[in-house]
Amino acid sequence: MRPPGLIDLHSHSRASDGQFVASEVAARAAAAGVGTWGLCDHDTVAGLAEAALAAARHGLRLVPGIELSAQLERREIHLLGHFVDPDHPELRAFEDQLADLRRVRMTEIVRKLADHGIRITAAAIERHSGGKTIGRPHVALAVVEAGGADSVRDAFDRWLGDGRPAYVPRFRLSPDEAVAMVRRAGGTVTIAHPGVSRLEVAEVRRLAAAGVAGIEVIHPDQNPSVREKYARAAAELGLVQTAGSDYHGPDVSPDRHLGMVTMAEEALAALEARRP
Repeated sequence: MRPPGLIDLHSHSRASDGQFVASEVAARAAAAGVGTWGLCDHDTVAGLAEAALAAARHGLRLVPGIELSAQLERREIHLLGHFVDPDHPELRAFEDQLADLRRVRMTEIVRKLADHGIRITAAAIERHSGGKTIGRPHVALAVVEAGGADSVRDAFDRWLGDGRPAYVPRFRLSPDEAVAMVRRAGGTVTIAHPGVSRLEVAEVRRLAAAGVAGIEVIHPDQNPSVREKYARAAAELGLVQTAGSDYHGPDVSPDRHLGMVTMAEEALAALEARRP
């Protein structure tokens, strides 16, 4: 029997850019009343083994996942893989490739920050990372420590966000590549926070044609009118409507909390039924 409680299919641990290790995220999810918990770290499945053990201890149902960046025309979008096999060799190989590329990218970001008088070290960044995946939030925390910004959000606004002085583009899959890889790993693909990515309905239609199964209609950064827009698109295209808090921890995203959004059990079952 599926655990009772809230369903939150989108959170992050220190394996990518979250504040806490996976076992701590699990404990916080259980304390928040979450019964079904999705861990979707960026470009890595490294936290899922620890997540599975912690979920069992807390009586949670874990939905193992991953969040992938993809390039749709000139737009970066994020896709969530749910129900993936954490030991799938293709996911593991992709994780290793991305980890190497991220380190190269971080070196270039550090150089650009130094050009603007903000000097941080690789060690300072890695203190905030719980694994081999290093992301901009880890750099942002180091920038805050160095006095270059007041908060993680301020660091992105001033230095690290798209088009800012220390921005460096990252490697992105095509949507078709991302969907195919997740499906080969046994998972389903959902469009993450489409309102944040400012996706048009025509673009959602393009992703549905590529094999996307769901869309994250319920997200903390999407107001009711935005949710309604994507709910209509989901109904038109036969996509499952999902919910996720996109939790990273209070130091990274202080306005997001585990279980602050939820979805129907029937929708979760429908998403799982789309597995290959």
